[in-house]
Amino acid sequence: MTAGNAENTGNAKQRYDIPLSVLDLCPIVAGGTPADALRNTLDLAQHAEQWGFRRYWIAEHHNMPGIASSATSVVIGHVAGGTSTIRVGSGGIMLPNHAPLMIAEQFGTLESLYPGRIDLGLGRAPGTDQTTARALRRDLRGGLEFPELLDELLGYLHPPDLHSNSVRAVPGEGLDIPVWLLGSSDFSAELAGRLGMPFAFASHFSPEYTIPALEIYRRSFQPSAVLDKPYAMVGINVIASDSDEKAEWLSTSLQQHSLNLVRGRPQQLQPPVENINELWNEYEKFAVARKLNAMMVGSPKTVKRKLRAFLDNTQADELIINAPIYFHADRLRSYEILSQYIMGSLDADE
Repeated sequence: MTAGNAENTGNAKQRYDIPLSVLDLCPIVAGGTPADALRNTLDLAQHAEQWGFRRYWIAEHHNMPGIASSATSVVIGHVAGGTSTIRVGSGGIMLPNHAPLMIAEQFGTLESLYPGRIDLGLGRAPGTDQTTARALRRDLRGGLEFPELLDELLGYLHPPDLHSNSVRAVPGEGLDIPVWLLGSSDFSAELAGRLGMPFAFASHFSPEYTIPALEIYRRSFQPSAVLDKPYAMVGINVIASDSDEKAEWLSTSLQQHSLNLVRGRPQQLQPPVENINELWNEYEKFAVARKLNAMMVGSPKTVKRKLRAFLDNTQADELIINAPIYFHADRLRSYEILSQYIMGSLDADE
């Protein structure tokens, strides 16, 4: 297998012509339905393809009333079938929830249907609470078995051994499906580096570990048949609008989402509010601010400045952007603004 479109763009210092991609949790807004969310997902993917985004990734979550992407492979097929050129994949599949053979078969099927367009991003968290993890019929060893599960999965995707009678993934074996490791701490960063695999870090909910994890990944990297040098994609929250004021207002939906997670009561994505400070106490405000520390909110000029600073700081090779915005038209507009920065327009002076 190769990294497909995961080619390294070199040192990002003073360079901003890097790919931008979309991370979609298929948000179900208050008053909406999963069917609405999935229609919006396909519509956003079609626009993202037109605007030049490189890939469109769907995230696996379970028992979350505000997320419609629990059947992640099915949603990937829905998006890939409604688009024609953009890469589509998982950001990610939570491997401990699944038998590696089934993931190999599912993504082998997707790659057979949409050749050259499928990415397989893998995480080691359950993507849910412990009670739901039990309902998924998976063991609860906290992802400690992840390296073994990964090795098993990669074995199913390798070309078949004509002298072996082992279990085979059909379709799946021998297909060129780029495999990424995802992480929010140092575990997957070190593993991805040691195996010479592309790495995606979840700065959108774990910002304080971003730089340490990227340093570990690059320091531990060993060239492989997949990559000859590190390739790091970083996930960030970006809420862009035509004015700073409107973007700040729209961002209160994401702040409410994080607040509900802090309280242990996940809900559908709520509409924006005029004064978010009326909803939380000081501890909750601090907890949400810590989780969303890397969030970028503002007008095109403001977001451009923040993106350039973030790229200088992280040296990321690619950014994958999450934009949970209550109004679909405003969500589209946010990504449309970001599309202005594709093809190196971040380099230009204000």
